This record gives sequence, structure tokens and C-alpha cells, in this order.
Amino acid sequence: MATTIRDVARAASVSIGTVSRALKNQPGLSEATRLRVVEAARQLGYDAAQLRPRIRRLTFLLHRQHNNFAVSPFFSHVLHGVEDVCRERGIVPSVLTAGATEDVVTQMRLHAPDAVAVAGFVEPETLTMLAAMQRPLVLIDLWAPGLRSVNLDNAAGAALAMRHLFAQQRKRIAFIGGSLAHFSIAQRALGYRRAFFEAGLLFDPSLEVTIDAGLDPDSGAARAMHQLLDAPGPQPDAVFAYNDAAALAALRACRSRGLRVPEDIAIIGFDDIPAAAHATPPLSTISVDKEALGRRGVELLLEDAPAELEVRLPVRLIARASTLVKTP
Repeated sequence: MATTIRDVARAASVSIGTVSRALKNQPGLSEATRLRVVEAARQLGYDAAQLRPRIRRLTFLLHRQHNNFAVSPFFSHVLHGVEDVCRERGIVPSVLTAGATEDVVTQMRLHAPDAVAVAGFVEPETLTMLAAMQRPLVLIDLWAPGLRSVNLDNAAGAALAMRHLFAQQRKRIAFIGGSLAHFSIAQRALGYRRAFFEAGLLFDPSLEVTIDAGLDPDSGAARAMHQLLDAPGPQPDAVFAYNDAAALAALRACRSRGLRVPEDIAIIGFDDIPAAAHATPPLSTISVDKEALGRRGVELLLEDAPAELEVRLPVRLIARASTLVKTP
């Protein structure tokens, strides 16, 4: 016989109403009581989805390292997609930014959301705490086993970028990457390495450089590019950067050294931010529908029984002048 809410109430020595409020994470209970009820429900195997409330409020959680829309506008577009679906469904969205040292759960309880969308990188400990709150949860541009997630097809995008550079007769292709703790960056790095194997070429590990975590992304990418150019031996003839902001910084670094782009070195990014098309020369990139990423995340969150927990959205190549040498 299936465990009922009455069984949970009896095990936790509380009322049925208290169980309902605790599992819906509603206000009015002490944290100790809520945790006692949650633990009793877990031990009895009670399916809290039976109490799934109608979602009226959604909190969009973003790590502070992503909270600079002027420098990295990727997540501002994702947020637009989230807001569009919320508007259509009568859901009130709120935005919460938090860092590694902050009490995310306490801040989340102040927002009192019915559901949470986590975008980009967060520390594993934070994700564990959010999952323990037992509210509907979706990950956007992030992945964890057993949780609903929506991501770009990052590895396929990296393969598109690399095949394009190979087609331009580039062989010494460098990769400027960020922290591999970020799921999307790790997938792009994997696609970069795999592309050499699929093309029958040897992979040179010295061509893969990670941005210094202590620097801002622009300075870090520029330093990484100078590091590649100053390394002994043949210089790279192309660069694949993990995002457009890094690619644009690399492009400026190359031009400051007197290199011609793309004649001497080709450069391609990822994300197709607005600045990419207006660079000198315009930046080749992997185009992604950032608003669709946010929209699909909320739609997956709202599905009662999704056909799949992990959704991947397609990407496409945009070839511009930063990789295409003009023929006489």
C-alpha cells in the first residue's frame, strides 16, 4: 500500500496540514519542523509530487559570476525567455543572484517561490540544498543526474566550429576555455578535443589554455591569447574560444600584435552575442537561441510528466570574416 500524507504526519508527530506546508515549502513553520517532516517523508518513500502546487511564483537563480549582463549578455537573453513564458502562464518571476559564501536557501525562502530555475554554474553544494527543498526545479545551461535540465548541444556546436576551421585548412587550432566546472564549457572542450580525433589529426595539449580564474573574462582571454602567441614553437593558425566575449578579446590581442585576422590567424566564438556581428572583422560563431533556452526551461519545469528529463537544443554555424580569407 502506498504511503499517505497521514502516514508522514504520524511519523513526524505533526498534523496533516503541517506536512502539506512543509513539503510545499510554504512559510509558517520552523526550519527544524520542516526538516523533520521532509526526513520522515523521505524515509517512508512518500512521493511529494502528489502535493505539487500550481506554480504561481518562480525564482530565476543566477550565480554572481554571471551577473554582469553588460560584459556577458548571454543570461540576460535567457532571462527574457523565462519571463516570456511566465507572462503567458500567469507566473510571477523574480531574480536571485548569489555567490558561493551566501546562504542561498534562506534567501530563497524569502522569495517564497513555488518553483526554481537555476541558470549556469552553481556550486554542487548549492544545488544539493536546492534539490532538498523539494520544489519543482529545472536547470538551464547546467546539468545534474536525475534533475530536469535544458542545455544547448554544446559538443555538437564545438564540432561545427572545428569542422569549419578544418575546411579553411587550419590545423593548429587552439582552444581558449574557462573553468571546466561549468557544464557547457566542459562540453565545448570535449567537442574540441574529439574533433581532432574525428579528423584523423593529432591533438596538441599545449594549444588548450584556460582563462585565469582570478581575472575578469576579458583580461583573462587576452592573457590566454598572448600566452598562446608567446609559446615556443609554431603559433596557432586558428582559435576556437568557448564564448564570443573570449573570442573578441583574443581577436583584439592578435591585432595588437600585428597579426591579420583571418589571414594569419582565424578566430571563432560561441553564442552569437550582438557584438560578434559588429566586430572588426565580424566574428564567426556558433549561433544559439538564448531566449528559447529560457523558454524551454520553464516549459519543462511545468510539465507534469515530461517525456525526457534532459533536453538539448540545436545550434548552427555563422561563418563571418574572422575565419574566411578573401580570395583575390
